[in-house]
This record gives sequence, structure tokens and C-alpha cells, in this order.
Amino acid sequence: MSLWEYKHITSGPHGFATPALLESYLNQLGKDEWEIISYQTLPNNPLAFNGVARRTTLRDWTLESAAAAAAKVEADKLRAEFAAKFAGATSTAGAAADSPAEKPASLVTDTAAPEDGFRKLRDTERDSDPDAAEEGEDWDNWENLDDDLPTFFEAIKPHLRKNQRGPGQSVGITFLAKRWEQSEADMIGALKECGFAIPEREDDPPVHLEFEGELYWLNLNNRHELFLNTREKPRPVFRVAQAKPLDPGDPAVALLAEEAAAEQAEKARREAERLAREAEHAARRAEQEARRAAAQAAAQAARETAQAAAAAKAASGESAPAPATAGAGDPVPASENGHAPRPEIPSGPLPHGEELLTAIRAQMRRNRRGPGYSGSTGYLARAFKHSEADLVAALAALGLFVPENAADKPVKTTIGAFVYWLNKDSRGGIWINGDEVRAPKAEAPAITGQPEDVAVAPESPAVSPAAESASAVPPSAPVPVSAPVEQPVTAPAASVSKDAALTAMRLLLKPNKRGSGVSAELDYLAHTLGRELQSFLTTISDLGLALPLTEEHKPTFVEHGDEIFWLNKNPKDGSVWLNAKASKASAKKASAGAVAKPKSKKVPKAD
Repeated sequence: MSLWEYKHITSGPHGFATPALLESYLNQLGKDEWEIISYQTLPNNPLAFNGVARRTTLRDWTLESAAAAAAKVEADKLRAEFAAKFAGATSTAGAAADSPAEKPASLVTDTAAPEDGFRKLRDTERDSDPDAAEEGEDWDNWENLDDDLPTFFEAIKPHLRKNQRGPGQSVGITFLAKRWEQSEADMIGALKECGFAIPEREDDPPVHLEFEGELYWLNLNNRHELFLNTREKPRPVFRVAQAKPLDPGDPAVALLAEEAAAEQAEKARREAERLAREAEHAARRAEQEARRAAAQAAAQAARETAQAAAAAKAASGESAPAPATAGAGDPVPASENGHAPRPEIPSGPLPHGEELLTAIRAQMRRNRRGPGYSGSTGYLARAFKHSEADLVAALAALGLFVPENAADKPVKTTIGAFVYWLNKDSRGGIWINGDEVRAPKAEAPAITGQPEDVAVAPESPAVSPAAESASAVPPSAPVPVSAPVEQPVTAPAASVSKDAALTAMRLLLKPNKRGSGVSAELDYLAHTLGRELQSFLTTISDLGLALPLTEEHKPTFVEHGDEIFWLNKNPKDGSVWLNAKASKASAKKASAGAVAKPKSKKVPKAD
């Protein structure tokens, strides 16, 4: 039975630097006949381990060991004989002692391989002899072990991290000293031996070294910590080639000049168009501002007239007596917040007729859902300092009635040079809308949407604010409302005009990219038909097409032939589109009219 000796094997707390060193260590244990019975690595470093190894102290007798011992005895005898023989040969050659003599050959040198670049064969006959020394093994020469260690540049590669201040990777010298259990002075000495220049200040220019196609350099940060940096050596991507200028006589010069002139002409044309559009917009804004200023002046004159009438009535004793003024020593009543109460401004009666509409137009803003202007009755009632019911009643006296439901089609009324209508929003609020009455163009009678024999109210001439205030109608006078003159129109004429308008617009609609049907933007249709947008929108409204109040409401559909037409608003840019598609009734007729062909019966041939 064998006796065992045990020893603890370990790589240290930080492990080996490379896998080659670990392999060399384990191979040496095998050569020393150590058997590893326990081997455990660290979870974060596979090159660090702890374990236990054992080997026998008394070897059992075997045939192989006995043969090896006998071979060793024979080899010792032969070695002694050869030693005696060579010793005698050297004693007889005393005369040639001063001359250079060749070294006596030995058994090892005789078996050496020639110097042809191949490795010498290793003798394996005495590998099983425990007392035999390794061939060429010298335990006193430990300097050869440095050849198995990695270079400094290879040892730092596992510790490099991404450089946060530039390209490449870097590692701190203090970190390396702690990881390798060395002092910083030893690390700096090793860096100097490798050829590095140690910087003294933070702004010193780096000195780059090259090793196996990579660059290395040292730098100091603002805390005077030394860092080693590395990056791949930049390689050239292209080479510089000299190009020659184009000859003026080359035909390509004239062609390029023509292209440049055409490009400049196109730029000038676009700039001129932009300036023309800006001038047109500026003129339009100036006209709108002048119109708004005139309307505000007329409203101010109407308010002054109403206040003067109220003051006259108060002076004649018709109104309530004014409260007595407080004396010098009487205390002034204070409001809840401690300030003196504001004196109430007496609100005069609402204007009547076109004066009321003129005052309302000064307070209206541009309509977001269609042409013209609009304003809520709640806001207008607060502006006139009256209740909303009084304002709605005054509008009803002018022929403007509130629809019962929000989805009801509004009834438009023409008063003077403007057309007005009331509508409700989804929350029940009442809005008044207005727009100018525009005469249809004669060159496009089929798109007007109105019969030719219907009279259109002419536009009223411009009236100055002073004249308008001077011609104010008293409350007792009847309301001057100018209604459009209606003449009897036969149903076929109106239907033909409507059909013609929808047919003309249907020809301009384009197929949709997604889904079925056709559509086109109203701006495109008005521009193609040579109509102004405001009058074209009025025509669209007369045809029965109206935008839904909100996205939840369904659009108003108008049938024409086998198709239905409706309007919708693009939620992205707010543009209004006209759409058309085949109606369900026509689709059912088409499906019902399709009759399957009967199958032909085969007739047997006569014999």
C-alpha cells in the first residue's frame, strides 16, 4: 500500500497573468508526479484557483521499475569505462596540451541533431526512472524562466478599459501596481525601461511609442494620476493625386455656363414670385386692417350715440334718479376686499338693424371651420354689457334664428353686403357667422350652384362711420332688413345646375392612395376652376355640402348619380377636401344585376 504526501496549490489572490503561465504551472505539477485531487476557481477570474495535490512517497515494486534500475546500473558501468578510456587518451597527448584540442565527444553529443534548424530529439528511455535528471535541466539557472513570462504590453491588455477622454483604451498605473502587488516606483521604473517618457505636468505633450502596430503613451490628469493609453496606429486611407483645371476651350465649359445661368434665372424667378406673394399678402392685410378699423369706428360711434340717447332720457327724468352723493364727512362704503367700489357704467340699449350687425362685425374673428368671420353670443353679450338672451332676441328680430340641434343645417340670411347665419357647437354655445356676399363669375356658370335667373343682392357702397352713425335708426322705427329677391325657379333648372356643378368637380377628383373613392382639396379645385376660394366655398355650401362640427360628427352626404359626395377636414394641416365614392344602393344594384350564366348541357353524339 502506498503512502501519500499532500500539498496545497494556489495561484494567489489575483491569479496568473495569462493562461500560458497557468498551463506551465500545471504541467510542472504533472512532471513532478503530483496528482490534483481538488481544483476550485474564483467565479470572477478563471486564472485564480485553490486546490490540493498528492503523490506517493514509497513506490511499489514493478517490473518496469526493476528494468529501469538494471538499465541504470549498466549505464553507470559504461559511463565509467568510457571515462577511464578518455582519461588515458588525454594523458598520452601531453605534447599537444598547448595547442587547441577538440572536446571529447560524449554519448549525448553523439546523438545530437545536426544544425539544420530542426529540434533535437528527446530521449524517452529514462523517463520512468525517478532518479534520472532531466535532459538539459539546470535547476540553478532561474534566468531562463523569464522567457515564459509575457511582455509588459501583453500583460496590461486584460486590464485596459475604454478611454473616456479620447480614442483607444487606458489604464491607471496605480491600479496596475495594486493588481500586481508592486509599488508605484517599481512600475515607473518598468515604464522607463520600456522606453516611456514620464510626463511632469498635465499639459506636457505625449511621447508615443509603437509596439506591434499599436501606439502607447503616458499622460497626467488634473489630479496628477499617471495613466497609460493605447490605440491602434492610424493607417493611410488614400493618396493625394493632383487634378488639372478645365480648359476654357472645352465644350463642357459652355454647357456648365448655360446650366449655371439657368439655375440663377430659376432662383431669380422664385425670388420674384416670393416678393409678389408677400406684396399681395401685405396689401390684403392692409385692406383687412382698414376695414376692421372702419368697423370699430362705426361701432364706437354707435355706442356713443346710444350713450347720448341714454343720457338724454336720464336728464328728462325717464330713468331712475341718481343716488345722492356722499358729503365730505360721510364715509365711503368699501367693498369686501377693502377698496372703493367701481362706479357702474350705465349700459345703453342695444343698437338695432344694421348698426347692431356693424358693431358685432368689429368684435368677430376669422372663422376656423370655414369662410368668413364668427363670434360667440356669450362673448358679444359681455362686450355690449347685456344678457345673452337680449342679444339672441335682437338677432331673431333681424331674421337670424338659432337652430334646435347642433347638426342642423344653418339658415343663411343676406343683410346688406353681408350674409349671416347662427349655429350651435357641441357644448350648446351659440355662434354668429358672417361673410361678404360675392357675385359669381360669368365665365363659369356651371359651378356657381345657383340658377341663372336668381337675382343676387348687389354690394352696398362703402359708408363712412360718421354717416352711418348719423343715419342711426331709432328703436321705434322698423328694422331695415334687405332680403334677397327670389324669383320662381323651376325644379329641373336647379337640378341641372347642381348636377352640372358636381359633374364638373367630379372630373377633377383623383383616386385615393388608400381605400376606395376619389378626393381633391378645395384650394386645388378653386384654383383649377378659376374661382376665388371664398365664393367657391359659398357654392359648395349651396350644394348642401357642409363640414362636420367635430371629428365625432358624421359628414353631410350629397347624392349625385351613383355616387355620394362629402367634405372632411385634414387634422394635420387643416385643409378641406371633397370626397366621392360609389353609394351602397348602386353597389347593391350592380350585385343584383349580375346574373350567372347557365352551364351548357352536353348533348350526346349520334352514332
